[in-house]
Amino acid sequence: MAHRVAVLVLNHFAPLDLGVPGQVFWSAESPSGEKLYEVVTCSPGREPVRCSAGYSVLPDHDLDVLDTADTVLVPGIHAGRAMKDGTIPPHLREALQGHERIMSICTGAFVLAAAGLLDGRPATTHWREAPRFAELFPRVELDPSVLFIDDGDILTSAGVAAGLDLCLHVIRRDFGTEVANRAARRCVMPPWREGGQAQYIDRPFPDPTGTSTAPTRTWMLAHLDQPLDLDALAEHARMSVRTFTRRFREETGMSPSRWLTKQRVDHARHLLETTDAGVEEVARRAGFSTTVSLRQHLHAAVGVAPLTYRHTFRR
Repeated sequence: MAHRVAVLVLNHFAPLDLGVPGQVFWSAESPSGEKLYEVVTCSPGREPVRCSAGYSVLPDHDLDVLDTADTVLVPGIHAGRAMKDGTIPPHLREALQGHERIMSICTGAFVLAAAGLLDGRPATTHWREAPRFAELFPRVELDPSVLFIDDGDILTSAGVAAGLDLCLHVIRRDFGTEVANRAARRCVMPPWREGGQAQYIDRPFPDPTGTSTAPTRTWMLAHLDQPLDLDALAEHARMSVRTFTRRFREETGMSPSRWLTKQRVDHARHLLETTDAGVEEVARRAGFSTTVSLRQHLHAAVGVAPLTYRHTFRR
């Protein structure tokens, strides 16, 4: 039986965000050509919903279909119009509770946060809406510098096209790299973004003061296999260690060392998923000093050893 994805469409939805799951998940097929996902749409009361581009759609289902879904997905909305005070109706909040897996694209994260699903958890959203999101939902561990975040049963993506990356990641997680690669080719898009990171790619922010740490983060991603101490990072950013550390934490929500370890783990995961490199080679290319260090950090992140992870994603 196909994995059912129920897309909850709300007023002021983003048109591309609604189209992405239907296209990407529909493109996922078994080697024999069997469709692996069924995508259905719903709205409260099965009422027509209007998008930010000035037209309406009529979903096929009401909220009851959420109870039959394996995954619930909330597309982005015009947060300023749809959620002025950061709240949603009680019936909608209740409908979003208790699902096996729930996803959001772009500003759909506002809906998940308003339902209380993101409290104390990492999440992302469109960088432009990040300040307002942080103000409305201070209990969420917001990271607006990544393409998407997989926190197990809840996944959130950054703005617009990042929903493509998230849906491909879910296919890869559910059915492996081969299926995800075929779906990506059918959608005429890369299986992952350029830059060496299949899971999370740092996105630079507009910075009129010229004091952002984004260029140094980009440089770090290109040199993950090299020793990178705090003095070298601060020197690259042309800041003092104290100023660099403070600004880095303000922009990413974490310390430079924690952020670097996270990127190295994610790069190691990408290498395990997409190459035949041995564990020692993966550890070297990801910047871990030993295979033991790689195993420890990977187990802390995902709970499995490198070869077990590779087997899961390359079955």
